[in-house]
Amino acid sequence: MIFKSKANKALDKMEDPRETLDYSYQRQLELLQKVRRGVADVATSRKRVELQVNGLEQQARRYEEQGRKALSVGREDLAREALQRRSNLQSQMADLKIQHENLQAEEEKLTTASQRLQAKVDSFRTKKETIKATYTAAEAQTRINEAFSGISEEMGDVGLAIQRAEDKTAQMQARAGAIDELLASGALDDYSGTRGDDIQAELDRMGGGMDVELELARMKAELGQGPAPKSAIEPGQGGQQAAPQQAQPQNTQQLRQPGEGA
Repeated sequence: MIFKSKANKALDKMEDPRETLDYSYQRQLELLQKVRRGVADVATSRKRVELQVNGLEQQARRYEEQGRKALSVGREDLAREALQRRSNLQSQMADLKIQHENLQAEEEKLTTASQRLQAKVDSFRTKKETIKATYTAAEAQTRINEAFSGISEEMGDVGLAIQRAEDKTAQMQARAGAIDELLASGALDDYSGTRGDDIQAELDRMGGGMDVELELARMKAELGQGPAPKSAIEPGQGGQQAAPQQAQPQNTQQLRQPGEGA
């Protein structure tokens, strides 16, 4: 039962009423053609019986004339034989006439059935074309309405394609924005060398210069030529390192070693 129900549902989905109507009309035409062939066959048989009856009638008249001639010459035996044969032919003609009447009645019945079937076929053809036109118009209207409402299969596929394209575009835009933010924040390295933070680069350059100045001040302090270096940038100096203070002049004599000249 389940198989039959599913098969019936599948067939109903695949069925086109216009094709079904055309097939039914074709079957009716075939049936009408068979009835017409039947009428022609019965008419042919009836005509053949008529020809046989006519032939027997001619033969019976010939036997009657032969009997008359035999009696006229005194041959009663021949006349009796001719009349006997004529009687046999009349019996055959009676049977053929019965067959002829039956065939004629059958021919009339088939002719009437053929006419009625022809009228039915003509009526069905008119109704078929009307139903087909109505179904075609309804189908076209349904497709138009489905297209307008977006529930048709074709429009649904188009809508899904557009939605997927919009989702992918939004995803790529979000990914590009996220990468830009990560590159700007330094969380990702830019190996192309074409991007960078200008402020960070300037700070790096300043930091490198400050390291050199601090190292130079430290060396001078070790040699007694200046104070200890400052490790921090003075506030309010715009990020520039203050110049190291010059060491106070000392007595050169105190720096001379024993044995050196004045």
